Amino acid sequence: MMSRRFTIVGLAVLGIQAIASDASAQDARMMESAPKAKAVIEGRSSEFFVRFDRPVDHIRSQLSITRDGTLVERLTPRLESAPEVLFARAPTLPPGDYSLHWAVKTMTGTNVVEGDIPFTVKP
Repeated sequence: MMSRRFTIVGLAVLGIQAIASDASAQDARMMESAPKAKAVIEGRSSEFFVRFDRPVDHIRSQLSITRDGTLVERLTPRLESAPEVLFARAPTLPPGDYSLHWAVKTMTGTNVVEGDIPFTVKP
């Protein structure tokens, strides 16, 4: 009786772990970006992209540029870009330190995954 109870509890724990690992397997991972983390870019650069390891939901994904935690520009990802790429253009930024913030959801996942890419615009 006791070993049967342990077996049932053990199977339940394994089932929960399988569900949790399946959910995290559906989360997107950032593979490449422009600008790259800690890059120093020219002020005239206005193209930004983040590439992921799988297709992302362009409609529900977000890109924004912040400076010292304050929103500078909310970017609109282009729907025509590759399925695994968020691409957007921004107005010319004045010199300073910035962060490209991204938040994405995969086409099959339910979690929103987000991150920041720090960069500097040189004078």
